[in-house]
Amino acid sequence: MLDLPRLRVLRAVIATGSIRASAAALGYTPSAVSQQLAALQRETGLRLFERSGRGIEPTAAGRTLAAESGAVFEAFSRVERVVSDLRAGRIGSLSIGYFGSAGTVWLAPTVAALRAEFPDLRLDLLLTEFTRGDPDVDIFVEEHDVERAGPVTVRRLAEDPYLAVVRADDPLAGAAEVPLAALAERHWVDNDLREGPCRQVLLNACAQAGFSPGFVVETHDYGTAMSFVATGIGLTVVPSLGIGELPDGLTTVALVSPTPVRHLALAVKKSIARHPAARRAVELLEDLVCADRSLTG
Repeated sequence: MLDLPRLRVLRAVIATGSIRASAAALGYTPSAVSQQLAALQRETGLRLFERSGRGIEPTAAGRTLAAESGAVFEAFSRVERVVSDLRAGRIGSLSIGYFGSAGTVWLAPTVAALRAEFPDLRLDLLLTEFTRGDPDVDIFVEEHDVERAGPVTVRRLAEDPYLAVVRADDPLAGAAEVPLAALAERHWVDNDLREGPCRQVLLNACAQAGFSPGFVVETHDYGTAMSFVATGIGLTVVPSLGIGELPDGLTTVALVSPTPVRHLALAVKKSIARHPAARRAVELLEDLVCADRSLTG
């Protein structure tokens, strides 16, 4: 394999027309340049220069090798730029996992900021509630006695209390807070697709209050559940982050004794943790959480 520094010396000597000038340009001594040229001739088995008066003149082989090696140095420069860009997080990819309500509230501003700051970065978004995946950065709901697999760093983002969503003409509307047990005899609208951590938080709180919710309608998302509440069929209980914009005629009531609370967390792969885009994603998400007054840290 040809030695790149020696090829660089060859190109410099041909470009400047002399050993002394190329040595000054490269920061070498003239004797070091001569030694590099002699080694390159031995390495290639080619006569690259010949004597011309008190100096040297490149041969046709020397000029051809110098010209053809230009593409090598251009490619090498591109690789060096890629390394620099990767260090700065300007290219590459970053995958972000999220659950439904976090995606609705936090994902768009996070992605917009990352695209503005890292325009060449490819972002892969994974709705991890329903899709298998191993994202670099994952926003998730903690599950009791379940630890994250793999080499990751986990940090708590916030506590997300549940609220009762009722019609504005409901007897509970206007109350500052109500005991969870006060909902024991009410009709409930279900709002979860599966037996995941969000539902389990609610069921555990209801069990602690001494009852099991009386679901009369099954829906699979918070928005649909709230539209059923507007019809008067029943009430629903939704994490604060999932409330969004309430339909007309609905209001929320805080729950106590106990207050159902889900814990929101962020997992970052240790292998990606120092990537500038990953660090920035964490900063953006933490800022969004801090700005949401409905959540507690």
